[in-house]
Amino acid sequence: MKNFTFKINENNYSVKIVSQENNTIDLEVNGTSYSVKMKEEIKTRKTPTLVRKPSKAAPVEPVKVNPSSSGKAKVTAPIPGVILSLNVKVGDTIKENDLLLVLEAMKMENSIVAEKSGVVTAINVTVGQQVLQGEVMIELE
Repeated sequence: MKNFTFKINENNYSVKIVSQENNTIDLEVNGTSYSVKMKEEIKTRKTPTLVRKPSKAAPVEPVKVNPSSSGKAKVTAPIPGVILSLNVKVGDTIKENDLLLVLEAMKMENSIVAEKSGVVTAINVTVGQQVLQGEVMIELE
């Protein structure tokens, strides 16, 4: 298993540990075999087990945009990302919480939903387009 060299009182000793079982160790000192019994059992190291409490996080909700209180509302990008899909087209009538588009940001898909009902008057983005934070993506009336 392991080899050691000890120097005791100016004498060199070559020690080879042959095997270890519980508190008994078989070893060779300068070629002579010995069986040594330890007073206490050798403690074996264990890999610590990480114990975590279950997550109590709220379920993931779609990102809502804050439209203006006037008749027209603009859906802007809450974070920079890439448009993965458009779920509406110009002229569609939408209700509150309808899925408008999916925005990928930091390798996560973010569902952008309508915060109020209305009619889609303009779509300023296309699938695959990169958008910056605050960029107007969809206009509602």
